[in-house]
Amino acid sequence: MTAPTPANPAASIFRIDRFVVPAEALPVFMERLRFTQQTLDTVPGCKQNLVLKQEGRPGEFNIITLVEWSNAEAIAAAKATMQTKYTEEGFDPAAFIQKLSVQADMGVYLNA
Repeated sequence: MTAPTPANPAASIFRIDRFVVPAEALPVFMERLRFTQQTLDTVPGCKQNLVLKQEGRPGEFNIITLVEWSNAEAIAAAKATMQTKYTEEGFDPAAFIQKLSVQADMGVYLNA
């Protein structure tokens, strides 16, 4: 996915992901998410990196991640960094999400 470019080049770009996680999958999901969060924190241009949790329907949790990037180059660098890490580990994010029965909605957003 290519990040959209804001009309104002100085405007932030946001990556916002929403996950619905079964309660039994929450510990392993959160462990992986914290690894990702810590890695993204090291990428230049990461302005803020939040992980938020809410109890959802019985037996589920809603997890939201919000990462604010300084520009399109920073978000592209973050994507490349994570792809390299995943390749080094042999980690497949899509298979991981599917195995845990996690529902995901992920996207890149600009200020409206």
